[in-house]
Amino acid sequence: MSQLNKSSRPKRIFIQEVVTRDGFQAERVFIPTEEKIALINRLGRAGYAKIEVSSFTSPKAIPMLADAQAVMLGIERVPGVEYTALIPNLKGAERAIEVDVDEFNLVMSVSEMHNQANLKMSREDSFKALSQVIDLAHANQTATNISLSTSFGCPMSGITPLADLMYWIDRFANTGVRGISICDTTGMGNPAQVQRVCEAAQSKYPELQWTVHFHNTRGMGLANALAALNTGIDRYDSSLGGLGGCPYAPGATGNICTEELVHMFDLMGLDTHMNIDALLECAQDLQKLIGRTLPSQLLMAGKVDRLHTLPYQR
Repeated sequence: MSQLNKSSRPKRIFIQEVVTRDGFQAERVFIPTEEKIALINRLGRAGYAKIEVSSFTSPKAIPMLADAQAVMLGIERVPGVEYTALIPNLKGAERAIEVDVDEFNLVMSVSEMHNQANLKMSREDSFKALSQVIDLAHANQTATNISLSTSFGCPMSGITPLADLMYWIDRFANTGVRGISICDTTGMGNPAQVQRVCEAAQSKYPELQWTVHFHNTRGMGLANALAALNTGIDRYDSSLGGLGGCPYAPGATGNICTEELVHMFDLMGLDTHMNIDALLECAQDLQKLIGRTLPSQLLMAGKVDRLHTLPYQR
């Protein structure tokens, strides 16, 4: 399927970075505030559409992100880049408004069991709480996005029926959110399923800003991204180096890797607006920052235009 429009210009793809929230939140050793700010500033100049800076959850719940307000106040905001944050509740929303977060990203699981495990409440209670946050965002003219976790499957309850997902899409679409993220939180989706889900969601609500959020738990992250692309999806969450992952997905290897996603789309002739060399440099430095090797295969092998000398032969 061609991804060129009628004027033969490459299709624009919007890359949305989640490493400093989704990636950092599971790290055990605290990353200094100034290091977070420095990384976000570098990423802001790499061509992203959005960067999820942090989470305004309770500092006791996620100590790694206790400095969310300080980070938001310290970063250099690059024109054209939206700086978003995960907002769990009204208290977090009020803190985020104080530092002018561009977009509230709200999270709820389609799976009742996963929502209970992750958020310690029922889906209905989550919906009621998030509806209050959405009302506050509207009153302050702040954009809102709802990320629907386990949109494809949950390791505790199995594959997510499309009807269940569409029920919650309907509920949130009626609240007036700007966008919805369809999230493969535990890496259970497959390309055929991704195609069905993305087609159903976009056909019913073409006016919404649609994002896909894939994890590479079972090695299908890039394949699922291609399936979404072929339905018209143009916004992708990803994590530098593939850092992150869901604690309720046994053996999870992390989120889909930003540099691998960008490298693939660039080779296909799509317009990611991204500087792949800057991404690779940031990913190399991120490994030093967290003190271990990241799962990015592109970091190990290099881009396809990387040439080597002929091996020595006798």
